[in-house]
Amino acid sequence: MLTHLQIKDFAIIDAAELELTAGLTALTGETGAGKSILVDAVLLAIGGRGGADVIRAGCERTDIVATFTLKDNPSAVAWLAAHDVEHEHEVQLRRVISQDGRSRAYLNGQTQPITQVRALGELLLDIHGQQEFLTLTRANTQRALLDAHGRHDPVLAPVARLALEYRALSAELSALKTAALDRDQRIELLAHQVKELTALALKPGEAQDLQLEAQRLGNHGRLALAAQNALQWLYEEEGQDAYAKTGRALNTLKAAAEFDPKLEPMSQLLADALIPMKEASQELAAYLEALDMDPKRQEIVQSRIATIEQLARKHRVTAAQLPEQLVSLTGELQRLTDAESTLAELELRQQAALKAYQPYAQALSQARQKAAHALGNTVTQLMKGLGMPGGQFTVAVQADASVVDAHGIDTIEFLVSANPGQPPKPIAKVASGGELSRISLAVQVAAAHQTGGSTCMIFDEVDAGVGGAVAEMVGRELHALGQRGQVLCVTHLAQVAGQADQHIKVAKQTDGKQTRTALTPLTDDARVEELARMLAGVKITSAARDHAREMLSKPAASSAQPKKPASTVATKKKRSAP
Repeated sequence: MLTHLQIKDFAIIDAAELELTAGLTALTGETGAGKSILVDAVLLAIGGRGGADVIRAGCERTDIVATFTLKDNPSAVAWLAAHDVEHEHEVQLRRVISQDGRSRAYLNGQTQPITQVRALGELLLDIHGQQEFLTLTRANTQRALLDAHGRHDPVLAPVARLALEYRALSAELSALKTAALDRDQRIELLAHQVKELTALALKPGEAQDLQLEAQRLGNHGRLALAAQNALQWLYEEEGQDAYAKTGRALNTLKAAAEFDPKLEPMSQLLADALIPMKEASQELAAYLEALDMDPKRQEIVQSRIATIEQLARKHRVTAAQLPEQLVSLTGELQRLTDAESTLAELELRQQAALKAYQPYAQALSQARQKAAHALGNTVTQLMKGLGMPGGQFTVAVQADASVVDAHGIDTIEFLVSANPGQPPKPIAKVASGGELSRISLAVQVAAAHQTGGSTCMIFDEVDAGVGGAVAEMVGRELHALGQRGQVLCVTHLAQVAGQADQHIKVAKQTDGKQTRTALTPLTDDARVEELARMLAGVKITSAARDHAREMLSKPAASSAQPKKPASTVATKKKRSAP
């Protein structure tokens, strides 16, 4: 249940704070006052999409905090436990969006990926919007609603897994059969290529080593001259080399150090330098001895490099990738050689996957048939209560055993008859927008009943297009739903707002320079005045006030006063965000 909502610098709201209770809460106000903006703010807090455009004009960032109690919500508690999130039976979701477009999400004060917050939010909040009737005509939506109503997740999971396994095997089998069409020619080509690469016997890293050796052999003279000169200057110039001169400098300093000990460290440095100089001279001599030019070796290296490069071009890979290419071609050759046994094995595995899939798919289909009957009866009864006494709602489930799909073997379609004597037709072909809106509301209420009181349910102007006695029936359904948990309803109908347990007025205020939204919880006379405005329009009459009082006195609205006073921080003068 959503217990507290704090909004700062979001759209036309500069600062607002609400405490919310269980039951039905009505959000009312004139068109454009910002009622649906509150819904958008809650959606943002639980991980909805949003950019810098949601920030109030002239402000640095938007900051929204939503607090939920976890009472009677074992799914959310289990999610928190699985993600090692500590809580004391409530969670606080916070969303901050800056002008640079950066968005940060927090869970109980700790930064979390938005995807994680969104996953938890789906367990805390259930949104029913006024445009949901548009998606209600889609086959995927109808199937998802039926499965949600029937709680088919335990059966859906193995159906999806086995269908994917079957399809993967089918794709592999198809590819192998296609390859078998030119199998003999392909085997001949692969055998030749594998023979070439096997004969080459290229070792990992050999191509690079050969290039380095070829470079060394091609520059033999330059390398020999450089090494000889270095050796001569360092150690073989008959007293004029670096080693001899360093030795004389050392002897001179040693003699002088008898008169000044400060020269001893420098003498030691020279002594230490003689050792690596001698070692370098020995290494250079060994290098020169090993550098003897072998014309045959140079010819062998160049020939092998040419062969490697030719094969690399032929296979369209780099020289270093030729060993991997040999492994790949050998594997393909082996698969084609063993194609007949592999085909037989794949066919057996495919048949086994199909055999495993079918019982689960049949069980899902049977569960859907049962759920379709229950959903049809529930929605039909709700339609009668929403001003469609002769209406009938049917869920058609057509199974096709030849289908292997992750969603099962069924085609699901919602059928509706709005008037007695008319045969049910696909809901997409219902002509009346008002009827479709009421049917949508009935389906949404039926779906909401399945969730029980574990989540906060928000209905955003789902009562659009209805009025009179039907509006009162809508209010009764939402009020009854609120008795099982928490329902927030954005509405223009006094008949709905009059049956709420908590009533909040949303009003737009302006001083000619700035526009802001204020949220005010209503009780007693203020509530009567708001209901009268909703009934009468611009000019509120005494008759409208009397009608409003009568609404509040009806049994269905007997709990119309808030269970505890709601608090609000109305919007204030514009100020910079902290």
